[in-house]
Amino acid sequence: MKFRLLYLAIPLLVFACQPKELTEQERWEDTASRVEIIRDDFGVPHIYGQSDADAVFGLLYAQCEDDFRRVERNYVWATGRLAEMEGEIALYSDLRANLYMTEAEAKAAYDTAPDWLKKLCVAFADGVNYYLATHPEVEPQVITHYEPWMPMFFSEGSIGGDIEQIPTRRIAAFYGENQSVALNEFGSGLDPVDLTEEPKGSNGIAIAGSLTESGNAMLLINPHTSFYFRPEVHVVSEEGLNAYGAVTWGQFFVYQGFNEKTGWMHTSTGVDFIDEFVEDVSEKDGKYSYQYGDETREVTELPITLKYKKAGQLEEKSFTMYRTHHGPVTHKLEDQWVVTKINWDPVNALTQSFTRTKLSNHAEFKEMMNIRTNSSNNTVYADADGNIAYFHGNFIPKRNEGFDFSKPVDGSDPASDWQELHTVDESITLLNPGTGWIQNCNSTPYTAAAEFSPKQEDYPVYMAPESENYRAVHAVRVLKDAKNLDLDKLIDLAYDPYLPAFEKLIPMLLQAYDEKGLRDPEFVEPMKVLEAWDYRTGKESVAMSLAHFFGMNFMRNHGNINNLLEFNEGKGSVPDPKATELLETFRTTLQQMDADFGTWNTPWSEINRFQRLTGDINLKFDDDKPYVPVGLASGTWGALAAYGARSTQDTKRLYGYRGNSFVAVVEFGEKVKAKSLLAGGQSSDPNSPHFDDQAQRYADAQFKDVAYYKEDIEARAEERYQPGKRGEK
Repeated sequence: MKFRLLYLAIPLLVFACQPKELTEQERWEDTASRVEIIRDDFGVPHIYGQSDADAVFGLLYAQCEDDFRRVERNYVWATGRLAEMEGEIALYSDLRANLYMTEAEAKAAYDTAPDWLKKLCVAFADGVNYYLATHPEVEPQVITHYEPWMPMFFSEGSIGGDIEQIPTRRIAAFYGENQSVALNEFGSGLDPVDLTEEPKGSNGIAIAGSLTESGNAMLLINPHTSFYFRPEVHVVSEEGLNAYGAVTWGQFFVYQGFNEKTGWMHTSTGVDFIDEFVEDVSEKDGKYSYQYGDETREVTELPITLKYKKAGQLEEKSFTMYRTHHGPVTHKLEDQWVVTKINWDPVNALTQSFTRTKLSNHAEFKEMMNIRTNSSNNTVYADADGNIAYFHGNFIPKRNEGFDFSKPVDGSDPASDWQELHTVDESITLLNPGTGWIQNCNSTPYTAAAEFSPKQEDYPVYMAPESENYRAVHAVRVLKDAKNLDLDKLIDLAYDPYLPAFEKLIPMLLQAYDEKGLRDPEFVEPMKVLEAWDYRTGKESVAMSLAHFFGMNFMRNHGNINNLLEFNEGKGSVPDPKATELLETFRTTLQQMDADFGTWNTPWSEINRFQRLTGDINLKFDDDKPYVPVGLASGTWGALAAYGARSTQDTKRLYGYRGNSFVAVVEFGEKVKAKSLLAGGQSSDPNSPHFDDQAQRYADAQFKDVAYYKEDIEARAEERYQPGKRGEK
């Protein structure tokens, strides 16, 4: 009997020893107890966790503290629910998201992820959900509970890096009530490019020890995004994570940054990695099929119902989505269905994005790059071993060279299918070139290291169709003279005020004036100003004001000034206006400036401004409100420190909205050293001291020292707390 009682007690004992399954709230609090957030004197969060997952939890919690609305919007957009926030106008953005991955497919992708990645995804969701639970005053607009599968929609640091290149206008034309689409002259259905918009992209520069004062490699991290697109963070765990840099709101990995041994800077690539396949589709009895070689295949049909906000209520609209083996149908070309194929491999993309932050040397970094899912980016690299490197693109499908993939190809021909991906060794790379420097400014890789650059004839056209731009021209020019650099000298190089585009544009105008100006009294004084100009931007420069507005009007009337560059010959029409046309453009410029500013004779900083009035996602500006004068200029003109500014319907002055956002210079050695700068400040809360505490620094290029090591962080600590306990004593 005793044995029987003992036998019965064993299962009870085992059951009693089983760890109690925590509720979601208990799990959040348990994780939070293993996390510490230290805010330094600029509000930068330094997040410490026992495990990588703990650190991710703290990272998302801290991001939500700084700007929950941007975290929220990124996921509402990525998961295809933006119309629930912004109304019917966003309906086809939501449809586009679902064309490439539905919620069910995102959950299935999550289920295939390795356990370590699932833990990070759970930590992501828990960090956001715990923030909402501890901040009941913050009301989410659409997503009330975040889920671990959601990062599958948002696996690259460039939100929408691939999918945003597919115009929603074409999707609306195909799936909406209007089944036609107006094609532009190139037959692509893309909207024409506004040349006056600030170029999207970034600068990356790596410097070898042969050109530095210390003998250590250095890296310039210089993304040109819309302002407040990425915050500055530092995330550390006891599992080897110690990454500092910029993170796109809502992501759980540092996107552009460094650890103690390696640094990585992404610039937007021009690699042709998106293709359109024209399908031979037929319909019978309400079912669609398409021809593929000798086969007839069924078109996959997926019904979906999307919600959208209208008059304060949620309405619904149903669609049938279509896919072939090439991908989703996105539009029509004349009467034929067209599929747009992009990279979509979220588990591997997340694996690559997080793995990148924990690597120690070039060999490990190259191995990571061979995962090959970082499709929208080039990568400029430097490390503590003294290596500098460059990777042009990453996801590059092999293609049959008998097809012109710059145009839609015949999807019914199996020979047009993508083959396997190019390996890293097959793609365009650089390692320790003889120049001692590497640059990429969203430009051709064939000038990345002067005479040591890759050779164009060695690679397929689709690997590097990019043209040259004036930022790259400028970078090459200043790097050729670089020597004995330290962090401050690298900052000076990155903020060199020369604008090479105007050494083309202004002499054209002056020559036109000499030929046809006839000493027109309207032109005499402004022409003297331009003739004396050294093509350098500055706060007090009137010539900069004249040149900027003349350059903008020139492009509106005569085309892209990049086409004036010798490298770009044959890649676009070269502006060749008549002298009288140039003078008329200049006359219009003077009249506009007189009308808007009272006189053309206005210094640049009275026009060009930095202003942050609210933390709203959609920036608002006011000519009558306080501002910081700015002497920086547009990257269009070749400014490395790009400052894209524009007027609005409510303003005459120009206000910054894109360009230098997070900027860092990094030096590797026995210990890593860095300086950084952020547009405005870390927090989106106008009541926070860190809302605009870097605004004047931003205008003056006065970088702050990065606190990377614990002793430096503690010396500058302003707050330290566990998630959920900020402000508690």
